[in-house]
Amino acid sequence: MTSSPRTPVTATISHPAHTLLSRAHSPDTATRIFTDKVKNKPLLLQPTASSDQRALRRHIRLHKKEYFLRKRKPQPLSAKEKRQLGVFKLKKEEIKYDIYKRLNELWRGYMLEVLGYMRDGEVVESRGRPKQVSAQSHGALLASADFHGAEMEVVRCADVGKVGIKGIVVRDTKFTFVVVTAKDEVKTLPKKDTVFRYEILLSGKDGLEGRKLVFELHGNQIELRPADRANRKFKWKAMDYL
Repeated sequence: MTSSPRTPVTATISHPAHTLLSRAHSPDTATRIFTDKVKNKPLLLQPTASSDQRALRRHIRLHKKEYFLRKRKPQPLSAKEKRQLGVFKLKKEEIKYDIYKRLNELWRGYMLEVLGYMRDGEVVESRGRPKQVSAQSHGALLASADFHGAEMEVVRCADVGKVGIKGIVVRDTKFTFVVVTAKDEVKTLPKKDTVFRYEILLSGKDGLEGRKLVFELHGNQIELRPADRANRKFKWKAMDYL
């Protein structure tokens, strides 16, 4: 009695990858690819400590960057950016003389403190008050003052058409005063070769009620921005234009 040779029975492979490969290849090819590419493929693992160090370095780097961005001072706007944003443009409803009257009152109080006639909002008595205000004693203070809110009048100017213009200063630039007149008009007045006049009304005891201090300011002496004038040493300049 002879026995026929027994054919080897391969175990059925139940794996999602093998199932997908069987759809695209023959059974032998699918089995071979599965064995070489999937079943016997080595799995390389990196040490856990190395990945932790990398994550720690990344966390420290991001924390430093966030701290730097939070503490960094914002960069000032350039002149071009200011023009594009319209920072210095006055809206039509803002060009009202009555709006800036209150600003002028605040400015007069500020100037009385600069000249020594007021201190902490109260009028200084006669003993602590300057007897006379002159260019020699108060010239440096007046030249370094801020004129936003001052009511200026042009008394002399190289451009004769500017003489007589009077208004409240709404912008004090390096070379110009921008004022709003009583007719609700905006005028730009050059500082160069121009003489401005402004008045400060005094109030208080000792016969000061109703008296005025009248000043004439030479624009050539203050051709600086207010922030730059505050810390700058005052120097006399030639006045050949008079």
